[in-house]
Amino acid sequence: MTDLPGRENDPNENPFAMFGDPEQIAAAMRQFADMLSAPPSSGPVNWDMAKNVARHVVVAEGDPSVMEGERRQIVDALNLADLWLNEATALPSGVNNPQAWSRSEWIEKTVPVWQKLCDPIAARMVETMSGTLGAAGLPAEAQAMAGPLMGMMKQMGGMMVGQQIGQAVGSLALEVIGSTDIGLPLSDSAALLPGGVAAFSQGLETPAEEIRLYLALREAAHHRLFQHVPWLRAHLLGAVEEYARGITVDASALEEQLRGLDINNPEQLQQALSGGNLLKPEETERQKAALSRLETMLALVEGWVGTVVDGAAEGKLPSATALAETVRRRRATGGPAEQTFATLVGLELRPRRLREAAVLWQALEADRGMDGRDAVWDHPDLMPTADDLEAPERFVRGEPELDLSSLEASLRDGEDATGDRTGKAGDEDGKGGDEDEDGRRDGGA
Repeated sequence: MTDLPGRENDPNENPFAMFGDPEQIAAAMRQFADMLSAPPSSGPVNWDMAKNVARHVVVAEGDPSVMEGERRQIVDALNLADLWLNEATALPSGVNNPQAWSRSEWIEKTVPVWQKLCDPIAARMVETMSGTLGAAGLPAEAQAMAGPLMGMMKQMGGMMVGQQIGQAVGSLALEVIGSTDIGLPLSDSAALLPGGVAAFSQGLETPAEEIRLYLALREAAHHRLFQHVPWLRAHLLGAVEEYARGITVDASALEEQLRGLDINNPEQLQQALSGGNLLKPEETERQKAALSRLETMLALVEGWVGTVVDGAAEGKLPSATALAETVRRRRATGGPAEQTFATLVGLELRPRRLREAAVLWQALEADRGMDGRDAVWDHPDLMPTADDLEAPERFVRGEPELDLSSLEASLRDGEDATGDRTGKAGDEDGKGGDEDEDGRRDGGA
């Protein structure tokens, strides 16, 4: 709190004195004016600002436009990969408009999905942060007069969250290869980033054409799954939203961190905005269970993609096995950007059981063939669970035991046995009824 001359003994006379000189506050706020431009109805996050922050991140590292030659190479690779996949899966093509993106284009194309993923969590954080920033320390009678200030603080909270989201999305853009790296459907279009493909290729003693084609196979396989398994997209995004709805934020810990911020010091505010600790949500048991279900489904998606791509590349790409292992390690361990996003959103969008899922899909294919393997995607109730990943053979063998014809036969047998017993009982009852009836007649006589 800033002491004002002559008001040391009467802090309630000016309830906003704790924030310092109004002119200094105005000067600080003007430095963030361009970040506070989103109307209140646009949601908890200023997404225009978040996109700008993300673009600044990738531009600072270099983000050249896609050249025509690069674009043609990517489109050709995606089209050829899609043809190869026809021999490896029963699902039809999902590549309708293959594209090549720069990192900035990846940001622009994927923001609508990030908005869907982040808004539920951001809303909770903004409410907590704005209440902490605006109401902490105000006398009760002054809070009723602080409506405009609360609105400003709510925008401030949205600015903080938007800054963090922009930083995380921009960092991810520096690492991604296509539109499906994190296992979620970020776009309806199959696309690869020439810059991402080049970064992935560094240090690999494999021809660039093979690497590009292998990565195109993975991108095209993901899109077959997301385009032709109607429930999958909503299932994955819905799981993230369900996780977000249960997020709780430790208001007391957040308040403790924000108490040390000097609102008159733009540099200190900017430094606070660049860290992820302010926005780390607490995980409840419910969120842990939801996270486990989400990780299982992500592992199943990745395991299926890996199995299908291996089948499509067999005999065509000599380096397919080595590239598969490189992708698996990269996907399983994640990078700094994924860790940043995990801190922000509260969960890690990557599977942890890739090998187990791949073994399960391979066992299904060996037992039921390609069509039988892919038929498991027909309904979410048919999908393997986390326990099935522990014992894939049991899942594969257990399916025939659930054959409806066997179930119907057992039900008929049970009905026949019950019917026999019922018939005998009915005869006895019938005789009893005659005797009773006769008895009543005799009695009446």
